[in-house]
Amino acid sequence: MASKYNTVMSKVTSNIDFFSDDVLKNPYPYLKELRDLGPACYLQKYDLWFIGRYKETANAIRDWRSFSSGSGCGMNPLINDIWSEALICEDPPIHTEKRKLFDSRLNSESLKPVADVIDARADLMVEQLLKKQHIDIVKDIAEDLPIHIVMDLIGWPADVRPYLIELGAHSLNCLGPDNARTHATFPKLEKIAELCRKVYDENTLMPGGFGHTVAQAARAGLMPEEAVFGLLAGYIVAAFDTTIAGIASGCWLFATHPQEWEKVRTNPALVPSAFTEILRLETPIQHFARLTTKAIELEEGVVIPENSRVIISYASANRDERQFQDADKFLADRSPRPTLSFSAGVHTCPGQGLARLEANAVFGALARKVKCIELSGKEIRELDNITRGFESIPAKLYA
Repeated sequence: MASKYNTVMSKVTSNIDFFSDDVLKNPYPYLKELRDLGPACYLQKYDLWFIGRYKETANAIRDWRSFSSGSGCGMNPLINDIWSEALICEDPPIHTEKRKLFDSRLNSESLKPVADVIDARADLMVEQLLKKQHIDIVKDIAEDLPIHIVMDLIGWPADVRPYLIELGAHSLNCLGPDNARTHATFPKLEKIAELCRKVYDENTLMPGGFGHTVAQAARAGLMPEEAVFGLLAGYIVAAFDTTIAGIASGCWLFATHPQEWEKVRTNPALVPSAFTEILRLETPIQHFARLTTKAIELEEGVVIPENSRVIISYASANRDERQFQDADKFLADRSPRPTLSFSAGVHTCPGQGLARLEANAVFGALARKVKCIELSGKEIRELDNITRGFESIPAKLYA
């Protein structure tokens, strides 16, 4: 068995510096290189395995018993210890009970009352931006609904709201390997933890919001206080950053592919499928890690050993040419095929309904009111271990 394993290792080992600036600026050629090596690949520099083909990725994220989140979804032991109570770092049955709280507040039925409010806010936002000479897509479009709508849904008190976007921005860096980006995030995580404890202890979460619901559950003894902090922190760290990245990436793609914007502008019914295509091509959460609970035998003779930390790459799977024709092309009217942008299985993103509601409202309002989205300066990428997005996109909207 040892000789067989050594043979396999020699075929599927890569020395790509997966988290270097060059790779993070344009990861897609490197992801293709890793996909082409095999159904899984060992990254020497980080002692991590990588899965990036669509079929293997879809199987892995659905098989929580073999690819466990229960030991954390990060690539360093410190964050896996700190976030032991976070929903994304737990498996059933513990995960199941906590997940019910999210699903009860974020299902389509629960979101119906805010849908009209979100649509009205998006319309108002676009009307105001059309009056400006220049805008920043990130600050003026992508951040608008998370700041003005989502904070009400969670029920954050007014005095902490100005800090939330700043605290949440790129906090998922903490899930990366032992590098500078990862370590730079930990002081921010301490501030997030302090903020969550403060609003809980002072009982200042707004009644009716999701945050108040989980806090009351803890006070009633239905869940530990530490779990409340994990759930609240999850909304700061993940919910804002990912939606903002998805909307900003969509506007950038439409600006750089005007023919695709014309399709949506003349047929706004394409907005939902176009957003799915945006998330496929520029997946906001590029990857998480899981731990194998047994040796995993894959095709082509590849075996991932037990207790291996594995990068599960949604971004790579979403561009796998084995699954998607012209996988690197942006096609707003692409025939829908299942993507892995919101994960799958028990760990499917519980906030995806809200994210789609926000994005559909923004792109719907833009389609009704904006003929052209034109870049007015060079966009600035924000390099991040986990998420893919922008720091700034200067632009001009034409009515």
